[in-house]
Amino acid sequence: MRHTHTSDAVLPAHRTGPPQSVHDRHARHAPWPYTRLDVAALRAAGHRPHPIRQFVLKTRSRCNLACTYCYVYEMADQSWRGQPAVMAPATAARAAERIAEHAAAHALTRVDLVLHGGEPLLTAPARLAEPVDAVRAAVAVAAPRTRVTATVQTNGTLLTRGRLAALAAAGIRVGVSLDGGLPAHNSRRVDHAGRPGFGAAARGLRLLARHPDSYAGVLCVIDLDQDPVETYESLLAFAPPSVGLLLPLANWSSPPPGHRPGATPYADWLLAVFERWWHDGVRRTRIRTFEEIIALLLGLPAATETLGLAPAATAVIETDGSIEQADSLKSAYEGAAATGMTLATHSFDQLLGHPGLAARQLGRDALAAGCRACELVEVCGGGHYPHRYRAGEGFHGPSVYCADLQLLIRHIAAALATAARQPGPPGEAALPAPPAPPAPPVPSIPSGEAALPHRSPAARPAAVTGVAAPTGLAVPTGVPAPARPAAVTGVPAPARPAAVTGVPAPARPAAVTGVPAPARPVAVTGVPAPARPAAPTAVPAPARVSAPVRPAVAS
Repeated sequence: MRHTHTSDAVLPAHRTGPPQSVHDRHARHAPWPYTRLDVAALRAAGHRPHPIRQFVLKTRSRCNLACTYCYVYEMADQSWRGQPAVMAPATAARAAERIAEHAAAHALTRVDLVLHGGEPLLTAPARLAEPVDAVRAAVAVAAPRTRVTATVQTNGTLLTRGRLAALAAAGIRVGVSLDGGLPAHNSRRVDHAGRPGFGAAARGLRLLARHPDSYAGVLCVIDLDQDPVETYESLLAFAPPSVGLLLPLANWSSPPPGHRPGATPYADWLLAVFERWWHDGVRRTRIRTFEEIIALLLGLPAATETLGLAPAATAVIETDGSIEQADSLKSAYEGAAATGMTLATHSFDQLLGHPGLAARQLGRDALAAGCRACELVEVCGGGHYPHRYRAGEGFHGPSVYCADLQLLIRHIAAALATAARQPGPPGEAALPAPPAPPAPPVPSIPSGEAALPHRSPAARPAAVTGVAAPTGLAVPTGVPAPARPAAVTGVPAPARPAAVTGVPAPARPAAVTGVPAPARPVAVTGVPAPARPAAPTAVPAPARVSAPVRPAVAS
C-alpha cells in the first residue's frame, strides 16, 4: 500500500532513467503533437489561440486517501513526489497576478477557479479561501469587469460545518468525488491504511446536501463491476444537483478494464443509466454526459473537453508555481502534463503557444482522418484527449472508447428523435423538461480521477423550453441502436437519420459569452430529410419538480 505523505517534505523524484528535458520527453512519447505540429506555421496561417478561462490551483499536492485508481499517484506520472505539499502564499499571490494579467489582456467576462489537489480541504478552514481572495483582489484592479467564480473539488471526507461555512462565505462551491452511494461502490476509495473512506465521505455529502447553494455536484468514475442503475439511484440519496459519470482514464497503451475489439461495456453501462434517467418522468438530477450529447445533437456547443470540438481553455498551477496542462494527461506518461513554464518566468499567453495546448484548440483539424470523416465528429469530438494516446505515437488517434461513444451517441440520438415525434397531451412539451436552469456553473474537476478540463464555449441559451433545433439538424430516428462496431475505425454508419426540428433544448448552464456559436450543427449531409414533425410552439414547461438551488454542471 502506498503511503502518501501530507507533510511539507519533498520526496525523492521517481525516475526510471537519466533525466530528460521536457521537450525530449514529449518528443519521445508523443511525436504528435510535439514534433509534428508547427505552432508558428499555424499562427502564420491565421489560426488564433483561445484564452485560458479556467485555472486549476493545486493548493495541496498530497491526499488523505489512497484511491487505487488515482491518476495523480497511481498512474504513469509521479511528479507529485517533487512538489511541495502546500502552495505557499507567495505562489498564490503570483498566480493571482498572472490570472489578472491574462483576464485584462483578453477582456474576459469571467474566469473560473478550481481549488484542487491532492485534497484541498487539508487546508485549515480559516485559510481555505485565501487563494481565491487573492485572485479576486488582483482581478478587481487589473480587469474590474471580469467576474471570478470558484469551486473546490474534494473527496468529501474532510467536509465539516466549519469548512462549509468558510467556503460559503467566500462564494466557493463544492464538488465531491464519490463512486456510488453504497460502501460496495467505493471499495477503491481507501485511506493509507486500507480503511474505507466511504463513511466519512457520506457524512460530508449529507452535510453538503443541507447547503444547496454550495453544492456543485458529484463526480463518479464508472466501475463495470458495479450495477449501473443501482450506482445511479444510490447517488440520488445525496440529492446531487449534477452527476458526472466519468470513463476511467485509459488509452491504447493502457486500455481500460473490459476493453476488447467489438465490445462496448462502457456504453452498455451508461445506457442502462440513461434509460432509467430518460424515462424517469422527472429530472431528479442532471447527468452531464447525457445533457452534453443532447445539446451537441441539437447544434448547441459543449462546455467540456470530453465531447465536442470546442477549444481547450484550462491551465493547471502546481504547488511550486509550475504551469501545466490538464491533469488528466498524467495518465499517459511521466511528465505528460509538463510545459517547462512557471509563474515566475512565463505568462499564460506564452502557454497558448505550447504545442500540447495548441493541439487541443484545433478542433477537427487535430483529429485522425477516420475521426474527421465520421458523421458523429461534431458530437464525439474525437473523445477525451488523453484517451487517444498511444505510446510512441501520441494523441492523434481515435479514442480507446470510440466504439462505446458511437453506440452511446446513436442511442441517445434515437431517443431524442423518438421523443420529438411523440405527441403529448395539450399544453405539454414533447420532451421531458429538466430542472430549472442553474446559475452560471463552475466546471469541477474530480479529485484523483479523470480530470475534465474546461473548453472555451460559445454563448449558450439558458431557457429550458421553446428552443427549436437548428434547421437541418439530423439525428437517427425511429430505429434501434445499430449493431455494435467491431473495430474502432472504419465502422459503417447506419441508415441515414432523419432530421428533427422543433425539439426543445435541455436545460443548459450559462457560459462564457462573447464567443460565436459553431456555424455547423451536427447533421448527416447529402440525404434529404423526410417530412419533419411539427414543432411544439409556445409550450409552457411542465411544473418544475422541487430541486436543490443552483444546480451546476461540472465540466
